[in-house]
Amino acid sequence: MAKKTVEDVSVKGKKVLVRVDYNVPITYKQEVTDDKRIVAALPTVEYLLKNEAKVILCSHLGRPKGQKNPAMSLAPVAKRLAELLPDTKVTFVNDCIGEEVEAAANALNDGEILLLENLRFYAEEEKNDEEFAKKLASIAEIFVSDAFGTVHRAHASTAGVAKYLPAVAGFLIGKELSVMGAALENPERPFVAILGGAKVKDKIGVIKNLLSKCDSLIIGGGMAYTFLKAKGYEIGKSLLDADNIELAKELMADAEKRGVKLLLPIDTVVADDFKEDANYKTVDSAEIPADWEGLDIGEKTRELFANEIKSAKTVIWNGPMGVFEFANFAKGTSAVAAACAECEGTTIIGGGDSASAVKKLGFAKQMTHISTGGGASLEFLEGIELPGVAALNDK
Repeated sequence: MAKKTVEDVSVKGKKVLVRVDYNVPITYKQEVTDDKRIVAALPTVEYLLKNEAKVILCSHLGRPKGQKNPAMSLAPVAKRLAELLPDTKVTFVNDCIGEEVEAAANALNDGEILLLENLRFYAEEEKNDEEFAKKLASIAEIFVSDAFGTVHRAHASTAGVAKYLPAVAGFLIGKELSVMGAALENPERPFVAILGGAKVKDKIGVIKNLLSKCDSLIIGGGMAYTFLKAKGYEIGKSLLDADNIELAKELMADAEKRGVKLLLPIDTVVADDFKEDANYKTVDSAEIPADWEGLDIGEKTRELFANEIKSAKTVIWNGPMGVFEFANFAKGTSAVAAACAECEGTTIIGGGDSASAVKKLGFAKQMTHISTGGGASLEFLEGIELPGVAALNDK
Protein backbone atom coordinates (compact mmCIF):
# COMPACT_ATOMS: atom_id res chain seq x y z
CA MET A 1 0.00 0.00 0.00
CA ALA A 2 1.48 3.35 -1.03
CA LYS A 3 1.99 5.86 1.76
CA LYS A 4 1.02 9.52 1.71
CA THR A 5 3.90 11.94 1.25
CA VAL A 6 4.36 15.55 2.24
CA GLU A 7 2.94 16.55 -1.16
CA ASP A 8 -0.42 14.92 -0.31
CA VAL A 9 -1.23 17.30 2.57
CA SER A 10 -1.65 21.05 2.92
CA VAL A 11 1.09 22.45 5.15
CA LYS A 12 0.57 26.21 4.73
CA GLY A 13 0.50 27.95 8.09
CA LYS A 14 0.68 24.62 9.93
CA LYS A 15 3.16 23.51 12.57
CA VAL A 16 4.88 20.48 11.02
CA LEU A 17 6.97 18.11 13.14
CA VAL A 18 9.67 16.49 10.98
CA ARG A 19 11.66 13.48 12.17
CA VAL A 20 15.04 13.88 10.47
CA ASP A 21 18.29 11.93 10.86
CA TYR A 22 20.82 14.44 12.13
CA ASN A 23 22.97 11.75 13.78
CA VAL A 24 26.19 13.34 12.49
CA PRO A 25 29.80 13.27 13.74
CA ILE A 26 30.65 16.19 16.02
CA THR A 27 34.12 17.13 17.34
CA TYR A 28 34.95 17.96 20.96
CA LYS A 29 34.98 21.60 19.76
CA GLN A 30 31.29 21.14 18.93
CA GLU A 31 31.71 21.30 15.17
CA VAL A 32 29.93 19.11 12.61
CA THR A 33 32.59 17.27 10.58
CA ASP A 34 30.27 15.64 8.04
CA ASP A 35 26.96 17.29 7.13
CA LYS A 36 25.80 14.73 4.51
CA ARG A 37 22.75 13.74 6.55
CA ILE A 38 21.77 17.35 7.17
CA VAL A 39 22.05 18.07 3.44
CA ALA A 40 20.14 14.87 2.56
CA ALA A 41 17.06 16.08 4.46
CA LEU A 42 17.13 19.59 2.92
CA PRO A 43 14.70 18.86 0.04
CA THR A 44 11.91 18.08 2.54
CA VAL A 45 12.81 21.02 4.79
CA GLU A 46 13.02 23.45 1.85
CA TYR A 47 9.71 22.20 0.43
CA LEU A 48 8.01 22.91 3.78
CA LEU A 49 9.61 26.36 4.04
CA LYS A 50 8.58 27.24 0.49
CA ASN A 51 5.02 26.16 1.26
CA GLU A 52 4.94 28.42 4.34
CA ALA A 53 4.92 25.78 7.06
CA LYS A 54 6.23 26.31 10.57
CA VAL A 55 8.96 23.65 10.63
CA ILE A 56 9.82 21.80 13.86
CA LEU A 57 12.73 19.40 13.42
CA CYS A 58 13.55 16.54 15.78
CA SER A 59 16.37 13.96 15.74
CA HIS A 60 18.59 11.79 17.87
CA LEU A 61 22.38 12.03 18.00
CA GLY A 62 24.60 9.25 19.32
CA ARG A 63 23.61 7.01 22.22
CA PRO A 64 23.15 9.14 25.32
CA LYS A 65 21.10 6.31 26.95
CA GLY A 66 18.35 8.54 28.27
CA GLN A 67 20.74 11.00 29.96
CA LYS A 68 21.40 14.63 29.03
CA ASN A 69 24.92 14.76 27.63
CA PRO A 70 26.24 18.12 26.33
CA ALA A 71 28.70 16.28 24.02
CA MET A 72 25.67 14.90 22.12
CA SER A 73 23.69 18.13 21.89
CA LEU A 74 22.15 19.09 18.55
CA ALA A 75 23.18 22.75 19.06
CA PRO A 76 26.11 22.45 16.56
CA VAL A 77 23.65 21.00 14.02
CA ALA A 78 21.40 24.08 14.41
CA LYS A 79 24.44 26.24 13.68
CA ARG A 80 25.30 24.22 10.54
CA LEU A 81 21.67 24.24 9.39
CA ALA A 82 21.57 28.04 9.70
CA GLU A 83 24.69 28.21 7.49
CA LEU A 84 23.06 25.94 4.89
CA LEU A 85 19.84 28.02 4.93
CA PRO A 86 21.13 31.60 5.32
CA ASP A 87 17.75 33.18 4.48
CA THR A 88 15.83 31.19 7.09
CA LYS A 89 15.47 31.88 10.80
CA VAL A 90 16.68 28.77 12.68
CA THR A 91 15.98 28.61 16.42
CA PHE A 92 17.34 25.94 18.75
CA VAL A 93 15.62 24.95 21.99
CA ASN A 94 17.54 22.88 24.53
CA ASP A 95 14.78 20.39 25.23
CA CYS A 96 12.35 18.38 23.11
CA ILE A 97 9.22 18.39 25.30
CA GLY A 98 7.83 20.72 27.97
CA GLU A 99 6.75 24.34 28.40
CA GLU A 100 9.86 25.93 26.89
CA VAL A 101 9.40 23.84 23.74
CA GLU A 102 5.67 24.64 23.53
CA ALA A 103 6.40 28.36 23.85
CA ALA A 104 9.11 28.19 21.14
CA ALA A 105 6.76 26.25 18.81
CA ASN A 106 3.96 28.76 19.36
CA ALA A 107 6.31 31.66 18.60
CA LEU A 108 7.24 30.23 15.17
CA ASN A 109 6.23 32.17 12.07
CA ASP A 110 5.53 30.60 8.69
CA GLY A 111 8.80 29.72 6.91
CA GLU A 112 10.84 29.46 10.12
CA ILE A 113 12.61 26.47 11.71
CA LEU A 114 12.76 25.25 15.29
CA LEU A 115 15.23 22.45 16.04
CA LEU A 116 14.56 20.46 19.21
CA GLU A 117 17.26 19.00 21.45
CA ASN A 118 18.36 15.35 21.17
CA LEU A 119 15.31 13.06 21.56
CA ARG A 120 17.40 10.33 23.17
CA PHE A 121 18.14 12.52 26.20
CA TYR A 122 14.88 10.88 27.29
CA ALA A 123 14.81 7.08 27.75
CA GLU A 124 11.10 7.27 26.80
CA GLU A 125 12.03 7.97 23.16
CA GLU A 126 13.49 4.50 22.50
CA LYS A 127 10.81 2.83 24.66
CA ASN A 128 8.12 4.38 22.42
CA ASP A 129 6.49 5.73 25.59
CA GLU A 130 2.95 6.87 24.90
CA GLU A 131 3.02 9.95 27.14
CA PHE A 132 6.32 11.11 25.62
CA ALA A 133 4.97 10.59 22.08
CA LYS A 134 1.80 12.53 23.01
CA LYS A 135 3.84 15.47 24.35
CA LEU A 136 6.01 15.49 21.24
CA ALA A 137 2.94 15.40 18.98
CA SER A 138 1.13 18.12 20.96
CA ILE A 139 3.35 20.90 19.56
CA ALA A 140 2.44 20.18 15.91
CA GLU A 141 -0.46 19.63 13.52
CA ILE A 142 1.21 17.32 10.97
CA PHE A 143 3.99 14.73 11.28
CA VAL A 144 6.52 14.14 8.49
CA SER A 145 8.82 11.12 8.75
CA ASP A 146 12.11 11.57 6.89
CA ALA A 147 14.70 9.55 8.81
CA PHE A 148 14.89 6.24 6.92
CA GLY A 149 17.79 5.04 9.07
CA THR A 150 15.44 4.87 12.09
CA VAL A 151 12.13 3.56 10.66
CA HIS A 152 12.94 -0.07 11.50
CA ARG A 153 12.70 0.90 15.17
CA ALA A 154 9.35 1.59 16.84
CA HIS A 155 10.39 4.70 18.77
CA ALA A 156 8.22 7.57 20.01
CA SER A 157 9.46 9.88 17.24
CA THR A 158 9.20 7.30 14.43
CA ALA A 159 5.98 5.42 15.20
CA GLY A 160 4.48 6.81 18.44
CA VAL A 161 3.69 10.35 17.26
CA ALA A 162 1.92 9.01 14.16
CA LYS A 163 -0.97 7.90 16.39
CA TYR A 164 -1.77 11.51 17.27
CA LEU A 165 -1.12 13.42 14.04
CA PRO A 166 -1.72 13.03 10.29
CA ALA A 167 1.52 11.21 9.36
CA VAL A 168 3.24 11.34 5.95
CA ALA A 169 6.62 10.54 4.38
CA GLY A 170 9.21 13.17 3.50
CA PHE A 171 11.11 13.07 0.20
CA LEU A 172 13.99 10.92 1.51
CA ILE A 173 11.71 8.16 2.77
CA GLY A 174 9.44 8.60 -0.25
CA LYS A 175 12.38 7.87 -2.54
CA GLU A 176 13.53 4.87 -0.47
CA LEU A 177 10.06 3.34 -0.62
CA SER A 178 9.47 4.02 -4.30
CA VAL A 179 12.92 3.00 -5.64
CA MET A 180 13.53 0.00 -3.40
CA GLY A 181 9.86 -0.97 -3.37
CA ALA A 182 9.68 -1.02 -7.18
CA ALA A 183 12.90 -3.06 -7.42
CA LEU A 184 11.55 -5.70 -5.08
CA GLU A 185 7.94 -5.78 -6.26
CA ASN A 186 8.26 -5.31 -9.99
CA PRO A 187 11.92 -5.31 -11.09
CA GLU A 188 13.10 -4.91 -14.64
CA ARG A 189 14.87 -8.17 -15.49
CA PRO A 190 17.45 -9.58 -15.30
CA PHE A 191 17.43 -8.71 -11.58
CA VAL A 192 20.78 -9.33 -9.86
CA ALA A 193 21.18 -9.21 -6.07
CA ILE A 194 24.66 -8.94 -4.54
CA LEU A 195 25.21 -9.81 -0.90
CA GLY A 196 28.45 -9.49 1.02
CA GLY A 197 29.45 -8.79 4.58
CA ALA A 198 30.56 -11.07 7.36
CA LYS A 199 27.87 -13.40 8.69
CA VAL A 200 25.33 -15.60 6.95
CA LYS A 201 23.00 -15.39 9.93
CA ASP A 202 22.62 -11.61 9.52
CA LYS A 203 21.37 -12.11 5.97
CA ILE A 204 19.31 -15.34 6.14
CA GLY A 205 15.99 -13.49 5.82
CA VAL A 206 17.35 -11.31 3.02
CA ILE A 207 18.68 -14.31 1.05
CA LYS A 208 15.37 -16.17 1.41
CA ASN A 209 13.33 -13.14 0.31
CA LEU A 210 15.63 -12.32 -2.63
CA LEU A 211 15.74 -15.93 -3.87
CA SER A 212 12.01 -15.64 -4.53
CA LYS A 213 12.50 -12.46 -6.56
CA CYS A 214 15.89 -12.29 -8.32
CA ASP A 215 17.37 -14.02 -11.38
CA SER A 216 20.94 -14.14 -10.06
CA LEU A 217 22.29 -13.99 -6.52
CA ILE A 218 25.95 -13.10 -6.05
CA ILE A 219 27.50 -13.96 -2.68
CA GLY A 220 30.87 -12.51 -1.65
CA GLY A 221 32.52 -11.21 1.51
CA GLY A 222 33.05 -13.24 4.67
CA MET A 223 29.71 -15.02 4.33
CA ALA A 224 30.82 -16.70 1.08
CA TYR A 225 33.17 -19.05 3.00
CA THR A 226 30.27 -20.72 4.82
CA PHE A 227 28.77 -21.54 1.40
CA LEU A 228 32.14 -22.79 0.12
CA LYS A 229 32.45 -24.98 3.23
CA ALA A 230 28.92 -26.28 2.53
CA LYS A 231 30.19 -27.34 -0.90
CA GLY A 232 32.87 -29.40 0.85
CA TYR A 233 35.79 -27.02 0.17
CA GLU A 234 38.74 -26.44 2.50
CA ILE A 235 38.44 -22.82 3.69
CA GLY A 236 41.46 -22.60 6.02
CA LYS A 237 41.08 -19.93 8.70
CA SER A 238 38.47 -17.99 6.72
CA LEU A 239 35.40 -16.67 8.50
CA LEU A 240 32.92 -19.48 9.09
CA ASP A 241 29.37 -19.37 10.41
CA ALA A 242 29.54 -23.01 11.58
CA ASP A 243 25.92 -23.11 12.80
CA ASN A 244 24.63 -22.31 9.34
CA ILE A 245 26.51 -24.74 7.05
CA GLU A 246 23.40 -26.90 6.62
CA LEU A 247 21.31 -23.83 5.95
CA ALA A 248 23.78 -22.72 3.25
CA LYS A 249 23.28 -26.13 1.60
CA GLU A 250 19.50 -25.67 1.75
CA LEU A 251 19.73 -22.18 0.26
CA MET A 252 21.88 -23.42 -2.63
CA ALA A 253 19.39 -26.24 -3.27
CA ASP A 254 16.51 -23.75 -3.13
CA ALA A 255 18.26 -21.50 -5.68
CA GLU A 256 18.74 -24.46 -8.00
CA LYS A 257 15.10 -25.49 -7.63
CA ARG A 258 13.92 -21.96 -8.44
CA GLY A 259 16.28 -21.60 -11.40
CA VAL A 260 18.15 -18.73 -9.71
CA LYS A 261 21.82 -18.50 -10.69
CA LEU A 262 23.79 -18.46 -7.39
CA LEU A 263 27.35 -17.23 -7.92
CA LEU A 264 30.10 -17.83 -5.37
CA PRO A 265 33.78 -16.81 -5.57
CA ILE A 266 35.76 -19.12 -7.89
CA ASP A 267 39.08 -17.73 -6.66
CA THR A 268 40.04 -16.01 -3.43
CA VAL A 269 42.68 -13.60 -2.19
CA VAL A 270 44.09 -15.26 0.93
CA ALA A 271 46.40 -13.83 3.59
CA ASP A 272 48.58 -15.37 6.32
CA ASP A 273 47.21 -12.88 8.88
CA PHE A 274 44.28 -10.51 9.35
CA LYS A 275 46.16 -7.26 8.84
CA GLU A 276 46.85 -4.62 6.19
CA ASP A 277 50.42 -5.70 5.44
CA ALA A 278 49.93 -9.49 5.64
CA ASN A 279 51.45 -11.71 2.93
CA TYR A 280 48.77 -12.51 0.39
CA LYS A 281 48.18 -14.49 -2.80
CA THR A 282 45.29 -15.62 -5.01
CA VAL A 283 44.20 -19.25 -4.94
CA ASP A 284 41.36 -21.34 -6.35
CA SER A 285 38.38 -21.20 -3.95
CA ALA A 286 38.55 -24.96 -3.46
CA GLU A 287 42.23 -24.79 -2.45
CA ILE A 288 42.56 -22.32 0.43
CA PRO A 289 45.67 -23.35 2.47
CA ALA A 290 44.83 -24.60 5.98
CA ASP A 291 46.56 -21.77 7.86
CA TRP A 292 45.55 -18.90 5.55
CA GLU A 293 42.29 -16.95 5.42
CA GLY A 294 40.25 -15.50 2.59
CA LEU A 295 40.03 -11.69 2.74
CA ASP A 296 38.77 -10.77 -0.75
CA ILE A 297 37.43 -12.20 -4.00
CA GLY A 298 40.06 -13.04 -6.64
CA GLU A 299 40.60 -11.64 -10.16
CA LYS A 300 38.56 -14.31 -11.99
CA THR A 301 35.66 -13.83 -9.58
CA ARG A 302 35.75 -10.06 -10.05
CA GLU A 303 35.36 -10.61 -13.78
CA LEU A 304 32.62 -13.22 -13.32
CA PHE A 305 30.62 -10.97 -10.96
CA ALA A 306 31.19 -7.84 -13.07
CA ASN A 307 29.89 -9.52 -16.25
CA GLU A 308 26.72 -10.61 -14.42
CA ILE A 309 26.19 -7.10 -13.00
CA LYS A 310 26.81 -5.18 -16.21
CA SER A 311 24.15 -7.10 -18.13
CA ALA A 312 21.49 -6.59 -15.41
CA LYS A 313 18.50 -4.27 -15.62
CA THR A 314 18.09 -4.09 -11.82
CA VAL A 315 20.88 -4.46 -9.24
CA ILE A 316 20.63 -4.38 -5.44
CA TRP A 317 23.88 -4.56 -3.49
CA ASN A 318 24.33 -4.91 0.26
CA GLY A 319 27.68 -5.73 1.87
CA PRO A 320 31.34 -5.53 0.77
CA MET A 321 33.20 -8.31 -1.07
CA GLY A 322 36.21 -8.34 1.25
CA VAL A 323 37.99 -6.45 4.00
CA PHE A 324 37.73 -3.18 2.07
CA GLU A 325 39.17 -1.17 4.98
CA PHE A 326 42.57 -2.69 4.03
CA ALA A 327 43.76 -1.37 0.63
CA ASN A 328 45.18 -4.77 -0.42
CA PHE A 329 41.79 -6.42 0.10
CA ALA A 330 39.52 -3.70 -1.31
CA LYS A 331 39.92 -4.67 -4.97
CA GLY A 332 36.90 -6.99 -5.05
CA THR A 333 34.57 -4.40 -3.54
CA SER A 334 36.03 -1.80 -5.90
CA ALA A 335 35.44 -4.04 -8.94
CA VAL A 336 31.80 -4.63 -7.96
CA ALA A 337 31.29 -0.89 -7.41
CA ALA A 338 32.82 -0.16 -10.83
CA ALA A 339 30.56 -2.78 -12.47
CA CYS A 340 27.48 -1.23 -10.79
CA ALA A 341 28.60 2.18 -12.05
CA GLU A 342 28.85 0.79 -15.61
CA CYS A 343 25.51 -1.00 -15.43
CA GLU A 344 22.87 0.83 -17.45
CA GLY A 345 19.99 -0.53 -15.36
CA THR A 346 18.71 0.60 -11.95
CA THR A 347 21.45 0.28 -9.31
CA ILE A 348 20.50 0.38 -5.63
CA ILE A 349 23.08 0.34 -2.85
CA GLY A 350 21.55 -0.88 0.38
CA GLY A 351 23.14 1.35 3.00
CA GLY A 352 25.83 0.45 5.53
CA ASP A 353 29.31 -0.63 4.43
CA SER A 354 28.47 -0.90 0.72
CA ALA A 355 27.24 2.72 0.74
CA SER A 356 30.48 3.81 2.48
CA ALA A 357 32.56 1.83 -0.01
CA VAL A 358 30.80 3.30 -3.06
CA LYS A 359 31.24 6.84 -1.71
CA LYS A 360 34.87 6.22 -0.69
CA LEU A 361 35.68 4.82 -4.15
CA GLY A 362 34.04 7.78 -5.91
CA PHE A 363 31.19 5.90 -7.65
CA ALA A 364 28.28 7.45 -5.73
CA LYS A 365 27.08 9.68 -8.57
CA GLN A 366 26.73 6.76 -10.99
CA MET A 367 24.28 4.87 -8.75
CA THR A 368 20.51 5.25 -9.13
CA HIS A 369 19.99 5.21 -5.38
CA ILE A 370 22.11 4.88 -2.24
CA SER A 371 20.00 4.00 0.77
CA THR A 372 20.38 6.22 3.82
CA GLY A 373 19.61 3.42 6.28
CA GLY A 374 21.79 0.36 6.89
CA GLY A 375 19.59 -1.69 9.23
CA ALA A 376 16.37 -0.32 7.76
CA SER A 377 17.34 -1.15 4.18
CA LEU A 378 18.34 -4.66 5.24
CA GLU A 379 14.95 -5.27 6.89
CA PHE A 380 13.23 -3.75 3.84
CA LEU A 381 15.13 -6.21 1.59
CA GLU A 382 14.04 -8.97 3.93
CA GLY A 383 10.41 -8.05 3.33
CA ILE A 384 9.80 -7.07 6.96
CA GLU A 385 7.27 -4.31 7.60
CA LEU A 386 9.09 -1.32 9.10
CA PRO A 387 7.20 0.13 12.12
CA GLY A 388 8.02 3.74 11.20
CA VAL A 389 6.66 3.19 7.67
CA ALA A 390 3.63 1.14 8.76
CA ALA A 391 2.62 4.04 11.04
CA LEU A 392 2.27 6.48 8.12
CA ASN A 393 -1.09 7.22 6.50
CA ASP A 394 -2.01 5.20 3.41
CA LYS A 395 -2.78 7.03 0.17
